[in-house]
Amino acid sequence: MIFEGLATKLQGALARLRGKGKLSEADVTEAAREIRLALLEADVNYKVVKDFVTRLKERAIGQEVLSSLTPGQQVVKIVDEELTALLGGTQARLNLSSRPPTVLMLVGLQGSGKTTQAAKLARHLQKQSRRPLLVAADVYRPAAIKQLQVLGEQLSVPVFTLGAHTAPPDIAAAAVDHARSHDLDQVIIDTAGRLQIDEPLMQELVDVKSRVHPHEILLVVDAMTGQEAVAVAETFHTRLGVDGVIMSKLDSDTRGGAALSIRAVTGCPIKFAGVGEKLDALEPFFPDRMAQRILGMGDVLTLIEKAQESFDAQHALEMQKKLRRDEFTLEDFGQQLKQVKKLGPLEQVLGMIPGLAGRMKELKNLQVEEKDLAHVEAIIGSMTPGERRNPEILNASRRRRIARGSGTRIQDVNRLLKQFEETKRMMRQLGSLEKGMGKGPGKGLRPFQ
Repeated sequence: MIFEGLATKLQGALARLRGKGKLSEADVTEAAREIRLALLEADVNYKVVKDFVTRLKERAIGQEVLSSLTPGQQVVKIVDEELTALLGGTQARLNLSSRPPTVLMLVGLQGSGKTTQAAKLARHLQKQSRRPLLVAADVYRPAAIKQLQVLGEQLSVPVFTLGAHTAPPDIAAAAVDHARSHDLDQVIIDTAGRLQIDEPLMQELVDVKSRVHPHEILLVVDAMTGQEAVAVAETFHTRLGVDGVIMSKLDSDTRGGAALSIRAVTGCPIKFAGVGEKLDALEPFFPDRMAQRILGMGDVLTLIEKAQESFDAQHALEMQKKLRRDEFTLEDFGQQLKQVKKLGPLEQVLGMIPGLAGRMKELKNLQVEEKDLAHVEAIIGSMTPGERRNPEILNASRRRRIARGSGTRIQDVNRLLKQFEETKRMMRQLGSLEKGMGKGPGKGLRPFQ
């Protein structure tokens, strides 16, 4: 789960407050101390932590909270609001020009994932019916141009290059002219990086900026590098005037120091988060939704948006009816696994569901790796139609036969059946969640039922 270490500690500190009917100033002070330690251990900037805890205590020790009928919930609400503010407050959108092409310039250190994030950004714009052009302006890193061309082919996005012997400012300027003449409305420039910031690198980026006047300069930083990412952002922002940050590898960051510090220290908003290896794994960054994920409140809106992108509405409706009639079979389960995998790692999906975010260990048996899907298909394919419809008849001898027929072990068959039962339970919980939400946004959860 994103920010797993930080989330666990913050949720633990707040859980102790939730259970109390009355709060004293000492209770708030103790919780604030735990929150301070959790943030410092997550590698959040010291000054940011100090200011955060000071604001939290000032608000939480106020008469409005301590005399409230639900003081613990009031403190949780304050922490949620302060976390949201720390992460940027509101979503920072891309500045797209009304007169195409919009020029987006990606900068950052070597190894931060600029080239991959450029392709992911192109995919994101594609889904909005934009026509992007990827520009290979990194002429120094071996195979950088080829890497971008391969990614462009996967997305059916054109890649502009003049080879490794042309100066990057000339490549960028020619690419903008090419986009204008070929009716392409987004130009994404993949610039060179270095292992560390140096003057030749910065001057080259300044020269590219001067030639093409990008509408957005997006800094790609590796979330895993913590405070180093914040220092890098400060330097780039001072020299170039960065408009926003793409936080790569956020799905692998259990601490959260960079994401929680970068806006407060540099003033640069996080605009996108890389949350996986696939080219679809780039999400717009919503501070309020991320704060809710960290605090275990889930992120239903993002879940709905992902589901609407990934699920076939007619198929989802059929699954919903089957579940309500208790006719959900193992064949349906196999199809649903394929659908759910489109949403990204299942652990991330569970983290977006209110009430399930804190139950990762309990639900770990639901985790399905990509390679396991072939085993699932083989196991289900080795069953008779009656066994698929009624798994209760699968005794030991039937399970051994299925394992032999699918080329798997009996443990694999048992695990699949356990996953099937747990998935049915999870889907029923989602159905209850939808009913609790009435006719509002919960309608978007139907694909999971």
